[in-house]
Amino acid sequence: MVLSVSGLAVGVAGVAQAASAGGEFITPANNDVANLASLQRGARNFVNYCSGCHSAKYLRYSRLAADLGLSDEQVMGNLIFTDARIHDTMRVAMAPDDSANWFGVTPPDLSLITRSRGTDYVYSFLRSFYEDPSRPTGMNNAVLPGTSMPHVLWDLQGTQTAVYDGESDAAHNTVHKKFKGFELARAGSLSPQEFDEFVRDTVNFLDYAGEPMQLQRRSLGVRVLVFLLVFFVLAYLLKKEYWKDVK
Repeated sequence: MVLSVSGLAVGVAGVAQAASAGGEFITPANNDVANLASLQRGARNFVNYCSGCHSAKYLRYSRLAADLGLSDEQVMGNLIFTDARIHDTMRVAMAPDDSANWFGVTPPDLSLITRSRGTDYVYSFLRSFYEDPSRPTGMNNAVLPGTSMPHVLWDLQGTQTAVYDGESDAAHNTVHKKFKGFELARAGSLSPQEFDEFVRDTVNFLDYAGEPMQLQRRSLGVRVLVFLLVFFVLAYLLKKEYWKDVK
């Protein structure tokens, strides 16, 4: 399969190869699950742009409310748009058969996506859609070429084209290229900086959803290390006391 860039045929395999070789497409997310405001915005982003097709079936609305400092009423009024109740898990409203017919594959549950792929991968994926007329949706993705997922954030980001450096082969109407970057073709409702922050908040929420206990786990880990350090000092002093008369 090929994609059209500046009137030249470019192999998708070359895009993937460029990504793995130079890491051009993977950008650090720099998210912070301790940022409560970011998690609240990310939850809003998820239910508005992701939950129509993707579930987060290992996370309950009630747990989200407690962890994100929201009341049950706030969650029911702003984050639940189905007949789900506050103690239900975040399941998708779309029927599996419908999603498979529309996209060719059932959209995956996103509860553990950042744990399996990493936050940097998900952040980069959501920012790397570009125009490709050969695809059914008219868009492709540099991080995951040939993805079935449409660019659902196009109204926020706008649309962009992939730009390459390379030497053309006029005889075969092809080009040996190296990915250079993206160019904004049509602006969205958010500036590039605002869109990056939008995606970062969304990834931050998905990072939290993958392990809601991670902040407590880290806090507990610090306390355990402090306890072990104090215990080590006491054990060392006790050892010296026992062996002080041994020569």
